Amino acid sequence: MAVGKRFKIACVGAGNVGASVAQYCAEMELGDVVLVDVVDGLPQGKALDLTQAGPIRGYDAVVTGSNDFGAVERADVVVVTAGLARKPGMTRLDLLAKNGAIITDVCGHIAQCAPDSVVIIVTNPLDVMTYVALRKLGFPSARVIGMAGCLDSARLRAFVAMELGVSAKNVDTMVLGSHGDDMVPLPQYTTVSGIPITRLLTPERVEAIVKRTRSGGGEIVALLKTGSAYYAPGASAARMVQSIVRDERQLLPCSAYLTGQYGLDDLYIGVPVRLGKNGVEEIVELELSDDERAALHSSADEVRSGIDGLRELQIL
Repeated sequence: MAVGKRFKIACVGAGNVGASVAQYCAEMELGDVVLVDVVDGLPQGKALDLTQAGPIRGYDAVVTGSNDFGAVERADVVVVTAGLARKPGMTRLDLLAKNGAIITDVCGHIAQCAPDSVVIIVTNPLDVMTYVALRKLGFPSARVIGMAGCLDSARLRAFVAMELGVSAKNVDTMVLGSHGDDMVPLPQYTTVSGIPITRLLTPERVEAIVKRTRSGGGEIVALLKTGSAYYAPGASAARMVQSIVRDERQLLPCSAYLTGQYGLDDLYIGVPVRLGKNGVEEIVELELSDDERAALHSSADEVRSGIDGLRELQIL
């Protein structure tokens, strides 16, 4: 990506998450934004709505919408939120098959229209779908990243701030592992102004916060009853876009392709990375306890199970 240029950010999927990514990117003036979706009128309508919000919110980003995947042409960053949520009666393999097919199709268009882009996958099951994207895009693994740890860490930050009555700005956290019940929050790396929460809270309260973080998405689904989270996932993806287009090299937890780090190989899972203009600039290996490392490997086993399921379905 050239220095000093006006960046182009494509959001594939104009549902609640995709539209939220577009909104946050526009408000942060990270670049011009295009929404792409197969539903006629949906990306165009949301783009027009966001354009009309610009004079009030104070941004000049150009926001457009299209049903033509050609609109992602020459995008610097592509955020993929397209996919189905798991519905009653749908098995895990059903979801893998449907979303695997969607990601395969989307990646074909991205590879053709934006071959130099950095791609951020948000579609669930996230770590498995990011692996599919890597195989279908043919891009270097550094330019194919999953949004998971940023969201899970944001939830942990919020819960710690709520528990202690402090500003979330003073809370730093780190959550590793797959995006789901097997994620691995790290209390020893969760601090308030540099003080580990293990010194501020009882073990029981720490464990309660960790448990709530693991079920953070499910808690919102239970409250909404007819939907799922989108503000925090959208903000998390936009945060990753920011670190990429501004070449901030922020240390963020993301789903990255491992080649031996943490004793894991040939899979995507949440780990700390330095995120810059080329995508994953570095994977950072933290010192983990035996229990934490075992939990991370258990989390990886779940991801491998999903990958094996896709191979059975001949999607991989």
